[in-house]
Amino acid sequence: MWSTGLNEGVESRMEILRGVFYFTVFPGFLFLSITGLFFSWIERKITARLQWRKGPPLLQPFYDFIKLLGKDIMIPKSGNPALFVTAPLLGLVAITLGSTMLLLGNLFHIQFMGDVIVVAYLTLIPSLAVMLGGLSSGNPLAVTGARREMKLIIGYELPFIIVFVIAIIKNDYGIMISSFKGSFMPGSISGILSFIIALFCIQAKLGLPPFDIAEAETEIMEGPYIEYSGALFGVFKLTQSIGLFSLPLFLITLFLGGVGFSGIEILWSILKFLVILLLLIVIKNTNPRVRIDQSVKFFWFILTPIGIISLILAIAGRIYGIGWL
Repeated sequence: MWSTGLNEGVESRMEILRGVFYFTVFPGFLFLSITGLFFSWIERKITARLQWRKGPPLLQPFYDFIKLLGKDIMIPKSGNPALFVTAPLLGLVAITLGSTMLLLGNLFHIQFMGDVIVVAYLTLIPSLAVMLGGLSSGNPLAVTGARREMKLIIGYELPFIIVFVIAIIKNDYGIMISSFKGSFMPGSISGILSFIIALFCIQAKLGLPPFDIAEAETEIMEGPYIEYSGALFGVFKLTQSIGLFSLPLFLITLFLGGVGFSGIEILWSILKFLVILLLLIVIKNTNPRVRIDQSVKFFWFILTPIGIISLILAIAGRIYGIGWL
């Protein structure tokens, strides 16, 4: 009995250590930070090429982040200092946890309580963190940006939830991350429409043009970020960089059969990432910034009806066994 209890204690501690390793090293924070900053470089490099510029060197995003860590943190006296400091950390923890769940489900097929519904909620928290950070700063321009971020969230979350439901229906009502291995998007009408809707929603979640309304440098000078400096601003930038990796990963998991690290799956996974990233960059560089009312109308009155039609097609295809619906 003593031996059994000792073995159970060792196994329990090993599980804890394994969980800490997963979250902090691979596929967690360290891996995500490096990968996210690398994806940030790809985005900046391709953007520069599209604008006939040379673009930054490979390590420039890493230099920028390290430089921010070395700068002073200025906390405004007005507003809520505690929330001002906590907001960026909240966003970073959420995006790291959600991304780790996605990678664990894709690469190691680990079954745990974290499913795609949990990940969907976690991907929303970074946007809420931006909003809370702006509201807590006490700066009028930051508050304006936070209000825009709030309206943008209200706009894109509705069609994104519809798309999310379609993905679950297409996955035989399974919600575990490791179960999303069917590449249904190219083979059905509802899958193609849902993918397009999700792509625009991700564009808005990342705050990329034409949905960079909350920041709007030429109007409200970075909006929610205007009072942030030093390491806190660096945390926000790191969260955005990780989102540039994790949100396409979420899209690949839902619609394109996920990713893998074995054999030819490595090349296929890289190709899927690059295609989605290229689509996001092309949309960013070919569309001017829209107004907040235009963006909400776009999500509610264009993408949402298309999403409802896609949902009806997915349900009909499920009931009548028609795969191409």
